[in-house]
Amino acid sequence: MATRRVIKVGTSLLRGGKDRGTEQVIADLAASLCGLWQRGEPVVLVTSGAVGLGCHALGRSTRPTEVEALQAAAAVGQGRLMTLYDQAFAHHGRCVAQVLLTRGDLASRRRYQNACRTLEQLLAWGVTPVINENDTLATDELRFGDNDTLSALVAVAVEADELVLLTDIDSLYSGDPRSDANARPIAVVDGPAELEALSGVAKGGGRWGTGGMTTKLAAARIATASGVQVRLADGREPAVLEALLAGEARGTLFRASRQPLSNRKGWLAHALLPKGSITIDTGAEQALLARGASLLAAGVRQVEGCFERREPVRVLSLDGRELARGLAALSSGEVRQCMGQRGLVVHRDHLVLTAVGTAIAIGTGSGDAATTAAGDT
Repeated sequence: MATRRVIKVGTSLLRGGKDRGTEQVIADLAASLCGLWQRGEPVVLVTSGAVGLGCHALGRSTRPTEVEALQAAAAVGQGRLMTLYDQAFAHHGRCVAQVLLTRGDLASRRRYQNACRTLEQLLAWGVTPVINENDTLATDELRFGDNDTLSALVAVAVEADELVLLTDIDSLYSGDPRSDANARPIAVVDGPAELEALSGVAKGGGRWGTGGMTTKLAAARIATASGVQVRLADGREPAVLEALLAGEARGTLFRASRQPLSNRKGWLAHALLPKGSITIDTGAEQALLARGASLLAAGVRQVEGCFERREPVRVLSLDGRELARGLAALSSGEVRQCMGQRGLVVHRDHLVLTAVGTAIAIGTGSGDAATTAAGDT
């Protein structure tokens, strides 16, 4: 079966350097991705760059910080960005399609499924979806915050085999190589426990990016939990990407989980925007983690936030650790009223464990029934 990939490129790469401008970077990228299509391997591209190109066109030397200014810069730059991609892929006889998403598009089960179907149709036609966050319209509440997270959610949505995160460093390191002389490159990360242990080495984003290693590790956790292998590699040289796509060991490999989440459980765990949280006692915690039980009101100790029935919530331990996410069977007011008594709070068919080392699906409900229960959240 052909390998299906999602490739993510960040703003820092698209800006190029002294020897390669944005147009040449995109041309080289298009050549590599069209080569995949020629081998019968479909590919989705997640790209940043609209805000940066907009700022350049406007003569701004710094990235705006105000939401309105970011949205306006994205509006100026998005058309320029897509023109460059359209021309570069057309040179190889390939079409591209612009797909702009907000967090709300993926947080709604119905819209998530619509997005999946659209992407599948584009891939069936041999068209490369070029995906970016809809910065022109997205508010802080509905933003992904970075395209690393978006690329991981897209990889889950299209059931990709591999997510490739192209960045401006050659691999993940054991420490910050800019300040730690003993930092060493890490070739393979195997499992959620290793991912969690490495989170402390991550640093913030650069001047033009909103990502950084923290968001790349978060993206790796989302994708690998759903069975998607992740590669982090240096995208500054076209030869590196070509070698990577040819199967050579470059950068850092994050191995996919041996017990991957289903598409819907991955959506529950990572795409939803929780409306509140429910803190449970140790007995209920053990029932969830060890027995895959539903969450009952008898084990609830605290409710935070305001949510309605079928809206997403976080389930927390007494010490504040996130244990699971799911769709509430009761509103926040109803949970408060029956707290410590009888009543179903989150059914096991609409619950996914998210604690480190336990990101596995529980419940055996059918996808159709689960979708109906989820509604358009």
